[in-house]
Amino acid sequence: MPISPPDMPDALGWLPAARRVPSPNCDPRPPGMAIELIVIHNISLPPGVFAGDAVIELFTNRLDWDAHPYYRAMRGLRVSAHFLIRRDGSLLQFVPCALRAWHAGASRWQGRERCNDFSIGIELEGSDDVPFDDAQYAALRRLVHTLKAAYPIGGIAGHSDIAPGRKSDPGPHFAWHRLDAPA
Repeated sequence: MPISPPDMPDALGWLPAARRVPSPNCDPRPPGMAIELIVIHNISLPPGVFAGDAVIELFTNRLDWDAHPYYRAMRGLRVSAHFLIRRDGSLLQFVPCALRAWHAGASRWQGRERCNDFSIGIELEGSDDVPFDDAQYAALRRLVHTLKAAYPIGGIAGHSDIAPGRKSDPGPHFAWHRLDAPA
């Protein structure tokens, strides 16, 4: 499926198809660093809850740490991702692709450390315990197709692949074969 210029990211890496919700949790990539990897995650806050704005609030440093017992252990956490795909397939963007989002943490891919330096992080609203929705796979395929057309992406990995033993997402219910379907 050809990508038309209006679908492509702008010079900073903001996608016109995404709802823009800027996060302060980002910084410049190392000079000359190409975007070569997509990392797929899952997230729900509190765990298993797929409604509300807690993830948005976390990524924008507005989460009320006292609103839920689970949040207390996360107090002060500063994280982000480039994209979030909600259960209904809606796409939000927190960090422009040209900048480094803080999604991978301590990580390694094909012998390279610090995956945040050369990756784009995509969060799927979900958990390790439940399958993802059809709308999410459709949105993910479109997003991956667009990103591959715009950047020299050489691989797609789960958070569990780049941080084994530390992370388990996108989890056992993520159907990797569904990324190969037409966008």
